[in-house]
Amino acid sequence: MERFTAVTGTAYPLGRANVDTDIIIPAHWLKTVGRAGLGQGAFETIRAEPGNLFDDPAYAGSPVLIAGENYGCGSSREHAAWAMADLGIRAVIAPSFADIHAGNALRNGILPVVLAKEQVERLLEVAREGTTITVDLETQTVTTPYQDRFAFTVDPFRRDCLLNGLDDIGLTLADGDAIAAHEAREPAWVGGAAAGR
Repeated sequence: MERFTAVTGTAYPLGRANVDTDIIIPAHWLKTVGRAGLGQGAFETIRAEPGNLFDDPAYAGSPVLIAGENYGCGSSREHAAWAMADLGIRAVIAPSFADIHAGNALRNGILPVVLAKEQVERLLEVAREGTTITVDLETQTVTTPYQDRFAFTVDPFRRDCLLNGLDDIGLTLADGDAIAAHEAREPAWVGGAAAGR
């Protein structure tokens, strides 16, 4: 997983509340177990709307998405996080998130940032202007060139994982020496029984 320290760029000013995982990635895209290419289906129903922001060149490649309350509600599909990552989104700012989706996002290198509704509304204004926004995980702040500075909190364990680029597999591999030492001490299991017993 790519490390996350800070990201600066334009932001998709989505602003909608109750964006569920079926809106983030519709069910007919879930036939794959691979992550690549899911960005093509991300926000497909919104992209069907004339003048949608996801196909607006002004926001192309934006690493930040700003949403309304209850972002990521609905099913627990991890494909939603995969689709956002494939689209290039590294951080989502909203007043609240569905718990399972927030967890999936964190495990896939995407930072969910919870801010007060009025702070989110201010960032939506800035994003609609095309002005850049910085999400800094090290200082746990969201800033703009207009001197806006909003602090956020994140679980310390998940913060450490993001800062060091550690997903669940990376966390396991970090203990590789201890695992190997344990395996060396234990007898090999053959046919359901320990060898030599």
